[in-house]
Amino acid sequence: MGELKTYKMLIDGEWVGASDGGSFDSVNPATGDVWCRVPEATAEDVDRAVRAADRAFTSGTWAEMLPSQRGKCLRKLGDLLAERSESLGRTESIDTGKMLKETRWQAKYIAEFFHFYAGCADKISGETLPIDKPDLFVFTQREPLGVVAAVVPWNSQLFLVAVKIGPALAAGNTVVLKASEHASAAMLEFGELIEEAGFPPGVVNIVCGHGDPCGKALTSHPLVARISFTGGPSAARHVLFNSAENFAEVSLELGGKSPFIVFEDADVESAVNGSIAGIFGATGQSCVAGSRLYLHEDIADEFLDKMAALARKIRIGDPLDEETQMGPLCTTGQLANIEREVTHAVSEGAKVITGGKRPEGLSGTYYEPTILECPRQDLRIVDTELFGPVLAVQRFRTEDEVIGLANDTRHGLAAGVFTRSGARQMRMARALRAGIVWVNTYRVVSPIAEFGGVKGSGYGRESGFQAMYDYTRPKTVWVNTSDAPMANPFVMR
Repeated sequence: MGELKTYKMLIDGEWVGASDGGSFDSVNPATGDVWCRVPEATAEDVDRAVRAADRAFTSGTWAEMLPSQRGKCLRKLGDLLAERSESLGRTESIDTGKMLKETRWQAKYIAEFFHFYAGCADKISGETLPIDKPDLFVFTQREPLGVVAAVVPWNSQLFLVAVKIGPALAAGNTVVLKASEHASAAMLEFGELIEEAGFPPGVVNIVCGHGDPCGKALTSHPLVARISFTGGPSAARHVLFNSAENFAEVSLELGGKSPFIVFEDADVESAVNGSIAGIFGATGQSCVAGSRLYLHEDIADEFLDKMAALARKIRIGDPLDEETQMGPLCTTGQLANIEREVTHAVSEGAKVITGGKRPEGLSGTYYEPTILECPRQDLRIVDTELFGPVLAVQRFRTEDEVIGLANDTRHGLAAGVFTRSGARQMRMARALRAGIVWVNTYRVVSPIAEFGGVKGSGYGRESGFQAMYDYTRPKTVWVNTSDAPMANPFVMR
């Protein structure tokens, strides 16, 4: 093995190592080899990053920029991201195991999110109020919050960076990004585009490290005004606890166990393709993975035969190979957990239709596309997010029955419905308790459309125009338009 690639963090416009010299290694999940070394931020490093962001917010070039000027920086950042999509995609694939053809395409498309928010930057507005008192003109104006702490997981990291820092920067905030300890490299390479795009030092800072001390120091810092967190519920509880130290506003996106519902009148071929994409795309490592499949009993056998046949043909292998259709899991911990949960599900009565084991001849963290038919809703695997290519299948008879099954979960991020009935489409969209409902499609996003969860999948929304307002607060201004002096406050009339 050659010399490891060594990365540094971006703090106050400078590329720096950890203040104590600490670092950790990152493993290529396709090979199991260590391929790069990343600095591990101390609490002092985080403090320096937050204070740099606070200075940039309160004084200097960024604080004086017009909204349209901020928009130009965001547009340039989007342009650079599209130009570097090949190299950024390759780094992300090596670091996470995601397929190059997916990461490359995502990086190029994510540029559209920055372009969208570039156009939104000068469109944040307040309102005038028809106040119930004479001689007073009252209006509101929207102001940025200050320093935003953005905590991003390893999967879809460039996408999640865009939907967090895009609206935050468009609104005039500054940002400290925390990269995932599982795969930081693509985020740090993305940071190289920040200065080139024209952002002044300190506006965007990138630190990396584990939850303690890095994440804890960031989310509890007294100068942090807002926390945008994407990750698991366990870490989210720590974030909420930490935010008690600074009373920062918090938004949480915590993943899900999304139902994918297919009715008897659905286009079966389309639904099979949608379900394949929803659970085996990105090796199932997606917050919105359609990991609970509910099939109407009239078409269940046909559907499962077709889906299993396609799943067995999925080409598993090197994510850098253009012919690969599914890569490895990102971490050995995921692989061990999936193996444990599938074994437990079988012990509870689940039937393995296909998959259920590691593929032969591959040394990385690979797992076969797996379909499990579950006899009951109360099997643990039905409501446990595995973050991998494992599908739990059940059958249903009626619309009311499947609504009950779909909503019987502590999660609530996404849902999919396949039916040709327009009336049923609308009924299902209304009845399903999820932040996103896809009808006759699945796993599509746009900078124009908001997303987020309900229940255990978190709260708050990302993407869309409204997201910018979540990174601002209204200030109400009262103006006395009368030349007469104010009345004596002790004389009541």
